[in-house]
Amino acid sequence: MFSSKMRLVAPIVVLAISISSCGDNNQASNNPSPATGGDATPAANTASGSNVSGKVMIDGSSTVFPISEAMAEEFQKANPGVQVTVGNSGTGGGFKKFCNNETDISNASRPIKSEEVELCKKNNVEYIELPVAFDGLSVVVNPENKFAACLKVDELKKMWEPEAQGKVTTWKQIRPDFPDERLGLFGAGTDSGTYDFFTKAIVGEEGKSRGDFTASEDDNTLVQGVSSDKNGLGFFGLAYYENNKAKLKLVAIDNGKGCVQPTPVTVADGTYQPLSRPEFIYVKKTAADRPEVKAFIDFHLAAANQRLVKEVGYVPLPSELIGEIQGRFNNKKVGSVFEGKGSKVGVTLKELLKQEK
Repeated sequence: MFSSKMRLVAPIVVLAISISSCGDNNQASNNPSPATGGDATPAANTASGSNVSGKVMIDGSSTVFPISEAMAEEFQKANPGVQVTVGNSGTGGGFKKFCNNETDISNASRPIKSEEVELCKKNNVEYIELPVAFDGLSVVVNPENKFAACLKVDELKKMWEPEAQGKVTTWKQIRPDFPDERLGLFGAGTDSGTYDFFTKAIVGEEGKSRGDFTASEDDNTLVQGVSSDKNGLGFFGLAYYENNKAKLKLVAIDNGKGCVQPTPVTVADGTYQPLSRPEFIYVKKTAADRPEVKAFIDFHLAAANQRLVKEVGYVPLPSELIGEIQGRFNNKKVGSVFEGKGSKVGVTLKELLKQEK
């Protein structure tokens, strides 16, 4: 339904449109500010013949890209006067553009880092941090792999830690009963929030891993890599596995409590650990005052648009959290729940929002 390349999502002129049923991200109404403020009431989801116009510039995470693209397409059907450009330069690349005042919204698959906080401060960029979905990082192997149905966190660490470079090169080194075959590793590029989160969760330190693996900011490249290497193993967002099931085999993860595969249920309830995480957008505070940006964010957070998050393979936020997050935007609450310290592993979003209070 939605492509995965950087694109300008062209405005689509429609006489009238109404979207019903449940869904997560974007929708705007005739009123560019459908939410009424306060902390608990998501934006209304009515739209037909909107008079809002302008441009919204988005860039950042390849993981969050499908969500923003889906939102942009649907939003523009109801708001033909607005052009939404969605880029795909990775979380780190997106924050560089965002903190240099080049974009209005930055997609991120991990929280903003301290050095990015400082860059934003230097350029007087204040931001509103908005979680928009849940995701589980999927660990995948080639379909010909008949032995790695479940891996322990310690086994993944043995593969990926910096000390493994040039030394841990076969599957047999991971587990004695695995075959003595070459280990082919594929992972997100170092500018990716997915890489940062994975290394924090598995290796124990954000941004630290062996360097001799095939890296790409484009998750589709990683899919192709694992699917063409019978000894391959890779990691990326669950949505990319869901869209490529025929090419890949999903690996369950054992965090000490048994083997668990990522599913919408295990990601949402926190039983898929340590690789479950929230996905974010960061909105520039000055941009949030513009009618077209406000309308887009209200659409993104509207409860009736949860279906779009689900359609592109992610786990929608529960309604009680949507209300709190809408309140953050309505009240223009700047800053990060994470205080620039990066990803927190094993902590639910609900717990983090409570800590902030």
